[in-house]
Amino acid sequence: MLTLSKTQQIIIGVTLAALIIVTRGHHFASINSLPSASLAVFFLAGLYLRPALAFPALLALCAGLDFYSITFQGVSNFCVTPAYGFLLPAYGVMWLAGRWFAKHYSFSIKAILPLIGSITVAGAISELFSSGGFYFFGGRYPDPTITEFGARLAKYAPHQFENIGFWLAVAAVVHIAFVLASGVNRAKA
Repeated sequence: MLTLSKTQQIIIGVTLAALIIVTRGHHFASINSLPSASLAVFFLAGLYLRPALAFPALLALCAGLDFYSITFQGVSNFCVTPAYGFLLPAYGVMWLAGRWFAKHYSFSIKAILPLIGSITVAGAISELFSSGGFYFFGGRYPDPTITEFGARLAKYAPHQFENIGFWLAVAAVVHIAFVLASGVNRAKA
């Protein structure tokens, strides 16, 4: 099981919030060449942050950034439809997958399969909620069909998995570096 001190969790929480701020949409702090980190951040928050309040706080941050971008930066509101609420279960699935993996975590090779499995399953379900919600309930497509949704899913889901994979690979490198560094420090003490 993964256990972190309160200070470590605060540092991770602030880092994850900053990651959302710099990668979400087109607003004052956006770095447009970086892929969106939102889904990966919710997985990582579930993994690293114990307070359940972190989940609604991250949701509020995402909604606040979207509101700011649309209201003050002139970003299109195309994606803000009645289906916007489907982001709650989409992000929730990622959060819960992170929580599940935290209970099964070990710093060993045997943790790779549960990690990849939890990310893959959660990423697929999350994509079904976000894309399916938007396609079927967003009001942007007059006659939605399962066939067309399948084609859209095949087109857009790989990009979402690339984003998730990119940020989780970065997180894995940082995690491994910190675990190895803390092991060296303990050995010297």
